[in-house]
Amino acid sequence: MQKRSVLVAAAASFAIACALGSAPARAQSTGSLDFEKSEIVVTGRTQNDIAGIEIPNTPKAKQVLTKDVIGRETPGQSIDEIINLIPGVNFQSYDGYGSSGGSLMIRGFDDSRISQTFDGIPLNDTGNYALYTNQQLDPELIEQVNVNLGTTDVDSPTASASGSTVNYRSIEPSHEFGARMVGTVGDYGKMRVFGMVNTGDLNSSGTRAWFSASKDTYDALYGGIGQIDKTQFNAKVYQPLGSNGDFISISGHYNVNHNTMASDWALTNTSGIPTNASERDAYTVARCTIPAGTEGVADAASSCGSAWEYRYNPSKTANIRINSRFTLSDKLTLSVDPYFQYTSANGGGTVVAKEGSYSSTIASGYIGGTPYFGGVDLNGDGDTLDSVRLSAPSQTETYRIGVIASLRYDLSDNQRVRVAYTYDRGRHHQTGELGYLDADGFASNYFNSGSALTDVNGNVLQKRDRLSYAILHQVSGEYSGDFVDNSLHVVGGLRVPFFRRNLTQNCVTYSSSGSVNCLADAESLAAYEATLTTYAAPQNKVFSYSRALPNVGFTYDFTPALSMNANYSKGLQVPGTDNLYTNAFYYSDGSADPKPETTDNFDVGLRYRSGLFQASVAGWYTIFSNRLSSAYNPDTQTSTYTNLGTVDRYGIDGSVSFRPDKHISAYLFGSYLWSKIRDDVQTGASTYAATAGKMEGGVPHYSFGGRVEGHAGPASLGVEVKKTGSRYYNSINSAVVDSSGNQLWAAKVPAYTVVNLDARLNLGFLGLNDKTFVQVNVTNLFDKFYYGAFDDAGISNTATTYAYLGAPRTFSASVNFQF
Repeated sequence: MQKRSVLVAAAASFAIACALGSAPARAQSTGSLDFEKSEIVVTGRTQNDIAGIEIPNTPKAKQVLTKDVIGRETPGQSIDEIINLIPGVNFQSYDGYGSSGGSLMIRGFDDSRISQTFDGIPLNDTGNYALYTNQQLDPELIEQVNVNLGTTDVDSPTASASGSTVNYRSIEPSHEFGARMVGTVGDYGKMRVFGMVNTGDLNSSGTRAWFSASKDTYDALYGGIGQIDKTQFNAKVYQPLGSNGDFISISGHYNVNHNTMASDWALTNTSGIPTNASERDAYTVARCTIPAGTEGVADAASSCGSAWEYRYNPSKTANIRINSRFTLSDKLTLSVDPYFQYTSANGGGTVVAKEGSYSSTIASGYIGGTPYFGGVDLNGDGDTLDSVRLSAPSQTETYRIGVIASLRYDLSDNQRVRVAYTYDRGRHHQTGELGYLDADGFASNYFNSGSALTDVNGNVLQKRDRLSYAILHQVSGEYSGDFVDNSLHVVGGLRVPFFRRNLTQNCVTYSSSGSVNCLADAESLAAYEATLTTYAAPQNKVFSYSRALPNVGFTYDFTPALSMNANYSKGLQVPGTDNLYTNAFYYSDGSADPKPETTDNFDVGLRYRSGLFQASVAGWYTIFSNRLSSAYNPDTQTSTYTNLGTVDRYGIDGSVSFRPDKHISAYLFGSYLWSKIRDDVQTGASTYAATAGKMEGGVPHYSFGGRVEGHAGPASLGVEVKKTGSRYYNSINSAVVDSSGNQLWAAKVPAYTVVNLDARLNLGFLGLNDKTFVQVNVTNLFDKFYYGAFDDAGISNTATTYAYLGAPRTFSASVNFQF
């Protein structure tokens, strides 16, 4: 109670803050962008940044990074790592280059609760709402990224955002012909090449385009085996329509990752997990060879290929995006953004398969975690007696279409409204086909779906088989008005989403935890079901959710430099398909159906802006209902879900940036967060976990840091530092113990501090143009050892969760040629 009073007092008496005036953050849908832009034109506000950092004067708590600061980061780095400079944002990358992936959190919202968009289209997985940060757009192509710290846009096509949003938008083609090439080398055998061509204006109407490609390869950081291999192609064609800002653009994106898994470790033991930098660097995985089988002998499966670092984690993603704006009259403007997306991805390990039958009545199937082939010689030794290790990843293929349409009407010079319709439909097929391992233990194919192994009767065996449709129809409306000589700006919006989850489970659910057995044919299925007393047969279920979600706020300008903002929004995250399959299919009465998670989000802040100085401070409060905690087990490729009930989370974010002259700029930021679970969580008929008053696991208490950038002639140097606070291992805030009660880890994972460096030398003094330069980047300059991303272990002090190590010191050097 005392902390809440302090927060309220702070929110009511902010000392300094930031920025009147910004133009819209160009990263939302065209409709949101157009609506915000119309507000800027009316009020006459201007946009400024200091060293690539902006604080827009909007009711929402928002911050923007432009290409000035994006370009200083390691080439090829994920945009989600770059926004680590924003208060309230915490990102842990699995390596120093970004192509292995990472974990994002904003104000304690994990990435499944953060809506991320690319030119307005949604990027969260349609099933579990996860973000795959190594599949993002090349940073050289990002104009800017804006982060709503505690709410979403009124037309966002998302089922995941109970909290924050990240929006980034690609650059527009230039009017002049030009080209750019960036080459990078570095630690771990790093080699990356990026190239782009701008066509310039192709005709008198201004048609123009750009095309780009990149290739990024380097060795896996841990274990001494494996590689990261990423290829990306992008293109954008832009056509102006007249001279009033109307346009249509068509863009395409294709990304392929052929990666081995980033190493992670279970935190429920102390054996084998590195505890310092020396152990981390010394960690190796032995090379191995799978022995040939012996005819007439029941060969045991080799362990070769079972180590985590032998696993592939490939993906293929593609999208086509259309953004458009049409002025229908001097008061009426239409924007339409349709899109198409495709994803094929998998992750997982190996399984020991049986060449023979499951029983005398059931020849084949994937039963009890073991595939039975019913009489297939898998290792080529001439018999069907053996146990053989096979590749067994979890495969997902998604086709997604959608459209965001918005109609804006200007009521007067100072007031405007818009209505919007959003449609989003994702079809994802989740399977688990099997494939061979090569003699060296690595899978023969990145994707088994094209060459899946079959049983004795030609049926494909797989560990899961489910087809899902995630469908959204959404209507929304928004009003914006300016009053008191344009000093008071008021925004009110309402979005009403209608979610539908059409789910088909093709396997038998045999336990309340959602475990399944998949039979190869109808005869085997009938024989297997006859052996069970309690189970759920293959079936289809449909779930529907809807909620009215208001979003209201205002800004008030006390002076041209000083303003206040406040905002309230209601957020919603409907249960993901993974959660529904896990919890809702075993019971037929709906008693175990997961509930939607909702949030009430409050923000209030002050902002100050001058040409040399900008600052902001904001207090915020979020109330969760049905707060769902989840922990993913990469070994079993399943998640454990816990409903924590009602959770209060509140905190303070702030930042200051200043540029005393053109040679130097500085930026400081910080966040502090409290959270409290209101009640004990029921675990049985009369048993409870002691969660009341405890903080959620996996959420850092605080983070703070800064960036300083200096320029002297052709040389410049930037230094960033960030300290991330300690995190509880679980939501009972207890030390981790083994089955005998012996303590393995303390209750908190320790805080850590990381320093990054970037240095650039422009080569104009050599007679080259001023866009040619050499850049050096060092991630984790002092090689700090720390545990990075991990999931909340839930409400048990013996539950398993897995942690990734923070990226070690990583050096790279790049050359940029551009004309």
